[in-house]
Amino acid sequence: MQPVEIYTSPLCGFCHAAKRLLKQKGVNFSEIDVLTDPNRKPEMIQRANGGRTVPQIFIGDTHVGGCDELHALERAGKLDPLLQG
Repeated sequence: MQPVEIYTSPLCGFCHAAKRLLKQKGVNFSEIDVLTDPNRKPEMIQRANGGRTVPQIFIGDTHVGGCDELHALERAGKLDPLLQG
């Protein structure tokens, strides 16, 4: 399984929804909270090609985007193959 990283904020409903989907699928992920560790936000923006909103989700070397993109991959049947690499 590919490593999954998600940049989040505890105040973000979309972050909770994205994490809920990953947990339902049994996916382990690393969470980077940019509210409690604001020094990581510039790193997130750079990795996300300028994306400033949370969540920003990475599966392996692939920048998925946010919650909507993650759910779109799931609906299209493309999330599992991406997770498997």
